[in-house]
Amino acid sequence: MHLSKKCSVFKVVLSALLIVALLQLIYLSFLSRFHGKQQRYRYSELFGGSAAKKNAHPEKNTRKERLRYSLSTGGIFDNSGQYRVYKNLIKSDFTTNQKPGSHSNSDILTLATHTTINNLHHLESLLERWQNPLSVAIFAHGEDVKFATALVYALSFFCPQIQALVDFHLVCLSGETAGFPEQDQEHFVGLEDCASVFSRLETHRDKYQNYAISGNISYPNNLLRNVARGGTESSYILVIDIDMMPSADLHQQFLGMILRRPPANEEVFVLPAFEIRHARKIPSTKAELVQLYQVGEVRPFYEELCPRCQAPTNYSQWVNSHVRETGALEVAYTLNWVDPWEPFYIGARIVPLYDENFKQYGFNRISQACELHVAGYRFSVLSSAFVVHRGFKIQGEFHAKKEEENKQNRVLFRSFKEGLKTKYPSSTRRC
Repeated sequence: MHLSKKCSVFKVVLSALLIVALLQLIYLSFLSRFHGKQQRYRYSELFGGSAAKKNAHPEKNTRKERLRYSLSTGGIFDNSGQYRVYKNLIKSDFTTNQKPGSHSNSDILTLATHTTINNLHHLESLLERWQNPLSVAIFAHGEDVKFATALVYALSFFCPQIQALVDFHLVCLSGETAGFPEQDQEHFVGLEDCASVFSRLETHRDKYQNYAISGNISYPNNLLRNVARGGTESSYILVIDIDMMPSADLHQQFLGMILRRPPANEEVFVLPAFEIRHARKIPSTKAELVQLYQVGEVRPFYEELCPRCQAPTNYSQWVNSHVRETGALEVAYTLNWVDPWEPFYIGARIVPLYDENFKQYGFNRISQACELHVAGYRFSVLSSAFVVHRGFKIQGEFHAKKEEENKQNRVLFRSFKEGLKTKYPSSTRRC
C-alpha cells in the first residue's frame, strides 16, 4: 500500500515534469519563429519587398535608392588605375539637404577620416565626441567589400546620428566591385538596432595588424585622406585617423575663433597630438589632458617611435601656454615647418592634397606637411585644442614589413621633394 502511494506520487511528478518540458519546447519554438519572423521583417525592411515598401518610411526608401544609384555607377578609378572609388556611397541627411553654394555654421568645419572595416567600430565614440559633419573613407578588399557595403548601409539605416551627419565613401581594388547587399542576408542576421551593428563591427576589430592586409595588399592611406576630404564642401577640414579623438567642443570653438580672427592666407591650425594609455578615459579639455600628461598617463604622439616627428610642436610651451578664462580658442604661437614634423591640423579645403603615391607605412603625412611649407604656409598652434590617440604607440606592435616599407617610402620622399622644386619654382623654401 505504502509502495503503491509512492509510485503514484512519482508518476504525478514525472507527468508534471514532462508537461513543463513540453511547454518549454513550445515556448522556445515560438521564440525561434518569432525571432525568425522579426529578422525576416528587418531584412525586408532593409531591402524591399512589396509589404516593406508600403510600410517603410519614405526617407529610408530614398536612402536605399541612393545607395543603389551610387553602386550602379561602378565608381571611378583613381589616377593610378589601381583603385576603384565610390565617392558618397552613402550621403548623410546633412549633405543631401545642403543647397549648392550655401553654408551654415555646421558646414564650416568637417572631420575627415579613413579606415578599414576592422577599425570602423571607432566611429561610434568619435561621432559621440564630434557631433558634427564627418566624412569617412573606407578601404575594403576581397570579401570585406561586401561586408563593408552591408555594414555601412546598416549603420545609416539604424543609427539616427549617422544618418544625420556621416558621409561614407568606399575604396577597393580596381578589379573589385561593390554590389547592393540584398543577397548577403548572412551579414544582417541579428542586426536590430544601432548598438547591434557596432557589436558586429567589434567582431572584426582585430582582423588585421595595422597595415598587414591579407593578400599583400597596400593600404592607400593618402588616397583615402583625399577621398574623405573631397567628400565635403566645408570651408575647413580636420583630417585625422579614425582611432584618434579631438578635444570636446572643437567645432564650436573653432567657429567662434575664426569669427573673431579671420585666418590669414596660407595658414593652417595645428592641434598638438598626444597618445594615452588604453585603460584611461580620453580627456575632453586641456585641463584634464595636462593633469594626465604630468603623471605620465598621456605623452606626445609617437614619443617612443619617432620623437622628432612631433617635437617641433613644442609641447612644453603648449602645456604652459595661457588659456583665457572664458575658454575661448585662440592661436597660442606660430611656427615654421621643420623636418621631420608631421602635425595634425585644421586647414582650408584649398590646401594641397596628399600625394597618393605614398601607401602603407612611412612619409605619407610628412610629405604633405613638407609641401605646405614649400607652398608658403605657416603653422599656427591652437591654445587649447588637441587630438589624442587611443593607446601608446610602442615598438613591436607593427606588421613585419614596416621597416621595409619605410625605406621604400624614404626613397619616394626624396623624389617627391625634388618634384616640389618644379611645382613651386619661385619658393625659396626647402624640406
